Amino acid sequence: MATALLFSIFVLLFIINVPIAISLAVAALIVLATTTDFTMYMIVQRMFAALLSPPLMAIPAFVFAGVLMSHGGIAKYLIAALRSWFGHLPGGLSVVTILACAFFAAISGSSPATAAAIGAIMLPAMLDGGYDKRYAMGLIAAGGTLGILIPPSVTMVVYGVTVEESIGKLFMGGLLPGLLLAAMLIFFAIVYAKIKGYGSAERASWQERWTTTLKALPGAFLPIFILGSIYMGVVTPTEAAVLSVFYTIIVSAFIYRELKVADIRKIFRESINISSMIFLIIAAAMVFALFLTAEQVPNQVAEWIAESNLNKYAFFFATNLMFFIMGTFLEAVSITLITLPLLLPMIKALNIDLIHFAVVMTVNMELAMITPPVGLNLFVVSAMAKERLEEVVRGVLPFILLLILGMVIFIFWPDISLYIPRVLMER
Repeated sequence: MATALLFSIFVLLFIINVPIAISLAVAALIVLATTTDFTMYMIVQRMFAALLSPPLMAIPAFVFAGVLMSHGGIAKYLIAALRSWFGHLPGGLSVVTILACAFFAAISGSSPATAAAIGAIMLPAMLDGGYDKRYAMGLIAAGGTLGILIPPSVTMVVYGVTVEESIGKLFMGGLLPGLLLAAMLIFFAIVYAKIKGYGSAERASWQERWTTTLKALPGAFLPIFILGSIYMGVVTPTEAAVLSVFYTIIVSAFIYRELKVADIRKIFRESINISSMIFLIIAAAMVFALFLTAEQVPNQVAEWIAESNLNKYAFFFATNLMFFIMGTFLEAVSITLITLPLLLPMIKALNIDLIHFAVVMTVNMELAMITPPVGLNLFVVSAMAKERLEEVVRGVLPFILLLILGMVIFIFWPDISLYIPRVLMER
């Protein structure tokens, strides 16, 4: 009864447009105060304790580095280099857009930040190149989703903290699936360009290629710096995130010289807004999870699963259907924090690898970024293109099907997710 009341209050608050974090916290506080012996002091203490996990410090650092990239010239020079190498392919600008999203994802860890930084440059270029606006918007929104799968990933950090799994291994587990999804998007872009007759740019000279590549190298080295230092055991993911901020500042301010004093206030404001939203959701979700734990809801659900004799594929189907539905009105961090405490006993009971499940879940969270009505990437692209949200949704529909196909592949072939953690990190 109390659990039903909890979810009823949460849904009611959400329907009347109360922010997700406030809805989570208020619903849990009301039910805890009326049905348990928890005091406000204990609840507040748990909220702050949830934010004291050292790995969570990687989140504001990666967000800050991503915002710095978009303002400091790194994204601009990276795109210029990619255009010189791949712009002559069929649908060259769309291929460059996806590759740029993949590179930016390997630095920012944020899906909306990836869509915003790459879209600001590539959307006008694609429209000038004769691409259909609806398709261009859908491509940028879908390409931006790579930001939460290709490491580093804010969603993977939250997942790792919640299930107490190595964040470094989670990062490595997302690498091959992220690259495979990028390859699928590129294949689709080339085929679609041939069907629609989208032209390609003039092939760049070797001199131009080397010039643009050398210019982009300082920024392009950052993903190697981050992942290499983690993989070699030199630093933790949190330390790598902080180092990426300093590296980005050095490149933007002293090599490219495009980071201006006037931009600092805007960069800090944007970074703080994104980070504070994530941390408020984490604290609120901890109160939500506190009630579920007190009522032994995870244990009850696990027992029900055990009695139902579900195999792991039926479990994957059920959970991914749930994630997809939740993704239409919640974002990735909220879904992760709400559902994982419930699902973790079942994942272990069915002997599903936590890294494998993390990758499949993260792909579903990518879908949450581009499914209405609360797909964050849809709003980013809609605002950037000054176009109605419905037009962006129509443009992104083919890419939703493509991501679902990728998710099915990862479910049935777990080695795609587990090869690097198992072989290279001796899992």
